[in-house]
Amino acid sequence: MSSASVVDTSNTTISTTVALSGASEGRSLKLVRRPRNAGVGNSEAAPGERGTSASSWNERPSPQPSLGAVEREVRAVAHKISQAAVEVLAGTRPAQQLSRWLSPRCYSALTHRAALTRAQAARNRASGTRLHRNPQVRSVRACAITVDICEASIVVSEDLRARAVAMRLERTDEAWRITELEIG
Repeated sequence: MSSASVVDTSNTTISTTVALSGASEGRSLKLVRRPRNAGVGNSEAAPGERGTSASSWNERPSPQPSLGAVEREVRAVAHKISQAAVEVLAGTRPAQQLSRWLSPRCYSALTHRAALTRAQAARNRASGTRLHRNPQVRSVRACAITVDICEASIVVSEDLRARAVAMRLERTDEAWRITELEIG
């Protein structure tokens, strides 16, 4: 492998040509490195290049999170929201605390179901049974559809039974929002 470097007279571009050896023999790779102030507010920027500030030269675009990282984040959000949603049904948490996380349709469906559950609990008070006792999230599984859309299934255990929760989460403005919510 051999290389040659060229610095032009205006000292704005450093060019290095690397000749590859072995299986790639006969091909060369040209690497161009411009100094930090190249293209910043001057007319010396190469055609098609952006004139950006010197501080943005060093900044790399933030990489897209991997699907594994997205799934971990979604599992944490799904855990919190499913626990809170079942507590809303139990009457131990106000539904307004979830309004930020739920779409308007999911929020109204949850509040409607909580009202029905409270009505049923009022009828059952005479028998002494209580619905939704001590809910605890047992497991969370997440599946990333895309980087911004995920689905999660959650198992919530109560004193008398276990129930399933399924939700679809969509990222909007760097926050996850539940657009579908089913509680079994």
